[in-house]
Amino acid sequence: MPPQPTFLQLITGGARSGKSRYAQQLARAWSPNPVYVATAQVWDDEFAGRVDRHRHDRGPEWTVLEEPRHVSRLPLASRVVLIDCVTLWLTTFFVDTRQDVDESLALFRQEIDALLTLPGQFIIVTNELGMGVHAETAVGRAFTDLQGWANQYVASRADAVTLMVSGLPLALKQPLL
Repeated sequence: MPPQPTFLQLITGGARSGKSRYAQQLARAWSPNPVYVATAQVWDDEFAGRVDRHRHDRGPEWTVLEEPRHVSRLPLASRVVLIDCVTLWLTTFFVDTRQDVDESLALFRQEIDALLTLPGQFIIVTNELGMGVHAETAVGRAFTDLQGWANQYVASRADAVTLMVSGLPLALKQPLL
């Protein structure tokens, strides 16, 4: 039997646009036992509350793995995998590299490229940071640039891209038949 092909779906949108909910529904439609990869590091109590809400939204059918950097090294082959989210994943690289945008982007691209060597169905959630108010600080603007370039890279490698607006999925890129 030949290896399972790789399929990548990117889901993007603004804050509270329904990205994670939609991604979870999609993963559950593709598999009765999907994998959830959390890229976040919990920095404070408020964020811990957000993480708890996300955990509550998922049922026991999910395998949950936590990895802030090397997602591609996890046992993900031939699985349906939801990776949530690029923004938090990038934050770790951005902190690790002392806010070096080029190095952070290179590390992220390496992870995406390595992930795409694995067979499986991957759903990656990301944020559209550049659609709102411009960041007030140079560091904030640098991170917004990093996020935009990272999103463009994943979208270029993705088979499908969905933009979430007000809880509604808008197909931006669909797989070739």
